[in-house]
Amino acid sequence: MSISERIFELLKEKGMTQKQFSDLTGITQSTISDWKRKKTNPASDKIMLICETLEITPYELLSGVENDHYKQMDYVILDKKSKDYEVVESFRRLEGEDKARLLGYMQALLDK
Repeated sequence: MSISERIFELLKEKGMTQKQFSDLTGITQSTISDWKRKKTNPASDKIMLICETLEITPYELLSGVENDHYKQMDYVILDKKSKDYEVVESFRRLEGEDKARLLGYMQALLDK
């Protein structure tokens, strides 16, 4: 089954119309109709938005397999020029014990 076929199957399961899906995602109705009519798949830049709207993981959408080994994940998109991105990248460069110390420090700040 193709990605677009999975999308339409999920829309049907959720009782969601193409218009509602379009309104929620910002993807034009004509593009959504093209997926069905021309049997094309969505562009890669739409996958995360589609998954968020349909409440599924990218793994489930792309593979068609619901896998209990993959937990539902939240995704955050950060501007690479932002301080938030800088913090996340700095955290990623830390190793085990240093990460734990930083998390403890952050929790102490939040508890103030």
